[in-house]
Amino acid sequence: MRVFSISLALVAFSLATETLAQTTPTKPRARDLGLATQIGGTAGALDAITDVPGVEVGQTTLISGSGALVVGQGPVRTGVTVIHPRGKDNADPVMGAWFTLNGNGEMTGTTWLQESGFLEGPIAITNTHSVGVVRDAILQWQVKRPGLQPWGLPVVAETYDGRLNDINGFHVKPEHVLSALDDAKPGVVPVEGNVGGGTGMVCHGFKGGIGTASRKLDARDGGYTVGVLVQCNCCARRELRVAGVPVGQEIPDLLPCLATTDASIRAAGPRCDAAPATRTSQGNEDDGQGSIIVVVATDAPLLPHQLKRVATRVSLGIGRMGGKGENSSGDIFVAFSTANAHAASDTGVAHLTMIPNGRINPLFYATAQATEEAMLNAMLQAETMTGANYARVYALPVDRLMAAMKKYGR
Repeated sequence: MRVFSISLALVAFSLATETLAQTTPTKPRARDLGLATQIGGTAGALDAITDVPGVEVGQTTLISGSGALVVGQGPVRTGVTVIHPRGKDNADPVMGAWFTLNGNGEMTGTTWLQESGFLEGPIAITNTHSVGVVRDAILQWQVKRPGLQPWGLPVVAETYDGRLNDINGFHVKPEHVLSALDDAKPGVVPVEGNVGGGTGMVCHGFKGGIGTASRKLDARDGGYTVGVLVQCNCCARRELRVAGVPVGQEIPDLLPCLATTDASIRAAGPRCDAAPATRTSQGNEDDGQGSIIVVVATDAPLLPHQLKRVATRVSLGIGRMGGKGENSSGDIFVAFSTANAHAASDTGVAHLTMIPNGRINPLFYATAQATEEAMLNAMLQAETMTGANYARVYALPVDRLMAAMKKYGR
């Protein structure tokens, strides 16, 4: 198995006959194509969640094998992504809140987050069947670090990668989580798409995964930063919109398929060499099944009830891209603020700062805009991938995306 721990190094990897997950410096992001401006707002310097000072991101990517699925052996297309709100060396909790648009998913630790208003330790995202091992590994990591309470309730979320990955093989191990935790870095998040927890994910019927973006508020609005990281594994192709343009209707082909003529492979889905099936609103391949996890970070001084409002506005960014919170989707979001340091310390009365509710709208706008762009970046940065039982998911073709934007005058 190939194991990749991703921090500031740009990583590319391939199998003999097909590039599985390759992100190069020439692979454009939304702002490189002028699309971030069309989405709205002003991106931060890095256009990433790490534009919020202190935030660190670490990822471990697991890719091995090809061909027919053998449970326990592969093919493997999975991993884990972690976010440290104040950096891995700072145990000071941050104020936080969470929200679920549709609850066919999991995010652990949310009961205490809602009760206390504080997020203690890192956030991790992985595949559906690895939540437990990731949670336990975070506890293993935390108990060895000074300054933390003697118990922990880690926040770990998931989306399902069983189309491309041997999900029942349980390939994410504690050492993979510990590597992502220890190797997390601030600054550029150089690899998106087929990486970390997003390695085997599908977004709007295209290859998806990890995406990030940020928005910088005007000085008159406080100059604060809002950063977003998504693990996109949701949404129907026909609903895909980019800055309002119906891209999914303009690119109705390149749907997930099986890249084999072997009749013994009984996996669901059309063969890649078959004539395109008639697409209907009832088609299983395009019914919006899947999930999305979104993490919102900001340096704006917001209290937990305000962060709940911010987390709720993530739904609007997903909606602008065409997500509808479909029945089988787990759409779960968490937001935190790095302001009000040491507010959780039990040393007396805490003196806090907060933005008045009357001035919070710019943060709502920034959250929706950064969410929309982060989802787009997840697709733009991903590469075509073939996984378990020859299941293939195509990358979003940039030329056809831009042709659609031009057609609608954007």
